[in-house]
Amino acid sequence: MKRILSLTLALCLCLALFACSGGSGSSSQAESSQSGASESSQSSASESSQEGQSESEESSQAPEKSSQAAETSQEETGSAGHANVAALKGPTAMGMVKMMSDDAASGDPVYGFNIFASADEITPKLVQGELDLAAVPANLASVLYNNTEGQVQVLAINTLGVLYIVENGDSIQSVADLKGKTIYASGKGSTPEYALRYLLSGNGIDPDADVTIQWKSEHSECVAALAADPAGIAMLPQPFVTTAQSQNENLRVALDMTQEWDALAKENGSDAALLTGVVVARKAFVEENPETVEQFLSDYEASVAYTEEDLEGAAKLIGEYDIVPEAVAQKALPACNITLIRGEEMKAKLSAYLQTLMDQNPKAIGGAMPGDDFYYAG
Repeated sequence: MKRILSLTLALCLCLALFACSGGSGSSSQAESSQSGASESSQSSASESSQEGQSESEESSQAPEKSSQAAETSQEETGSAGHANVAALKGPTAMGMVKMMSDDAASGDPVYGFNIFASADEITPKLVQGELDLAAVPANLASVLYNNTEGQVQVLAINTLGVLYIVENGDSIQSVADLKGKTIYASGKGSTPEYALRYLLSGNGIDPDADVTIQWKSEHSECVAALAADPAGIAMLPQPFVTTAQSQNENLRVALDMTQEWDALAKENGSDAALLTGVVVARKAFVEENPETVEQFLSDYEASVAYTEEDLEGAAKLIGEYDIVPEAVAQKALPACNITLIRGEEMKAKLSAYLQTLMDQNPKAIGGAMPGDDFYYAG
């Protein structure tokens, strides 16, 4: 009897020691996980804080890292069908407001929407898997594709040309009139710079010698520069054109850069259109969540249609989401060229546009034209 009791006590002691050992191991794993998450967060913050148009550097993370982060993101959301979505504070976010509102009111949101001020904030989050879908400048989509070895796909064109030349005065009637002038602009290293250089060069103006381009970090700084310069000229996108005009009634839209681009492209025998933005996704997310991607595009298309059909309602939502004031949105929406173009039409327009940039500066699209797998065929 004593022997049985001794054996029982020994067995209990072993089990207790085993349980303690397992608990210690779990604690260690948790600490390691927290440490890894902290390091990942610090790394992301470091990349986001880099100045200038450093999209290509920020998007050069290895595809394996993107895949690992994607798995973590899905575990955190708790649903393989959930999508974390990013838009830029401007036409792309304006086009999403109806789906944002409907999703929030559904009681069972499918999307997690994030609105950012610049693409620099979106790039590292997309590459590291914190975001699944994002609205980005058209050329940046190609840069991301090249720098992640094809781990980013473009789903649709969501914004056509939104750039305009505005001035305090009446001196600019054609692109040729810009020669010798100072132009305030933002968007260096992205669509605005390449569009401006293309139009200037195509009209016999050397962008580096015949004009002075004062690059600003934000569109709002261009608006402020115009307000302080009685003879100021600036390149601005909508809705910032409307914002600037609300502050200065003498500000005039001198040139519609989309029209100028189309005229130059036609003269050169090119089908390329001026594109501003596209919506992209991580390739792994597209492959793992095809139904969610299709639902997103369907919801986005309906949201874009709403901005065209109900100007007042869309403007109200845009104001509520603090994208731009409601009054500004109501005036600016018709000139924002918000759209949703998919499939073969998207591929034809975007590939021609990227080829135009490639001919101008290969770095603008990441050094090479993207392959066919870049274009989502769904």
